[in-house]
Amino acid sequence: MRLDKADARVRQVGNATGDLHESTHRIAGPRCFCRIAVASSLFPRGRAGSPAGTAAVTSLAHAPAFWRDMVSPAAFRVLFESETERAGSSPLNEEKRDGTFVCAACYLPLFESAHKYESGTGWPSFTQPIAGSMQTKRDFVMLIPRTEYHCARCGGHQGHVFNDGPPPLGKRWCNNGLALRFVPGSEPLPALRG
Repeated sequence: MRLDKADARVRQVGNATGDLHESTHRIAGPRCFCRIAVASSLFPRGRAGSPAGTAAVTSLAHAPAFWRDMVSPAAFRVLFESETERAGSSPLNEEKRDGTFVCAACYLPLFESAHKYESGTGWPSFTQPIAGSMQTKRDFVMLIPRTEYHCARCGGHQGHVFNDGPPPLGKRWCNNGLALRFVPGSEPLPALRG
């Protein structure tokens, strides 16, 4: 099943334990591998009274240039050139309202505000993403291995996940604020784009 306009109000219904099952899939060329996190929880359709069902996130095949005019130049550098915004620079650090954080490029829902916490790092941090919304891979840019994560739909770089988060999951999904858009819980989620 693909996500489309009718599935725009995606909400998390499971993964309370944070269990992610990972498998390796070749995504581009003979030497490029990506660890894709596949969780056991489901996405509901989001409309009151409608049935919940499994919603697979379909990866888009757009080149980064496709997104250039849809996001700010600074957001483009973070999302598609893997830059990191300056710590403490995002207004999303102070965002405390109920709602959903979506990918700034394709609007895929990535995090629920219930899983946001103050990590003291200067970047918006979460204990877990919405199940199935992220792809991960190993990153050796700073010479030590880290786990980098991307939007499962558009491939936009979001941040890194660390094992120093609060209990019970112990994970810190450290995100660039420029890579996110916050949608208050009182507003409908935007239609996916791309």
